[in-house]
Amino acid sequence: MTEGFKKEKVGINLTLYKDEVDKLLKKYKKAKKYMKSSLYEIKKINGDETYISTLIKEAEDNPL
Repeated sequence: MTEGFKKEKVGINLTLYKDEVDKLLKKYKKAKKYMKSSLYEIKKINGDETYISTLIKEAEDNPL
């Protein structure tokens, strides 16, 4: 099993951005949990899923 996504591994000065990092981690964890759900799979098959699809498209359009 992987170690997961922890604040210590982000690599930025957490004292300045602690609140923003916490918000981002919460959104990330929520999205990953949603992607593991049956509802996500059903919506993906039907073509109704938009939240994760838009995030993936945005990441493809703006690579780091």
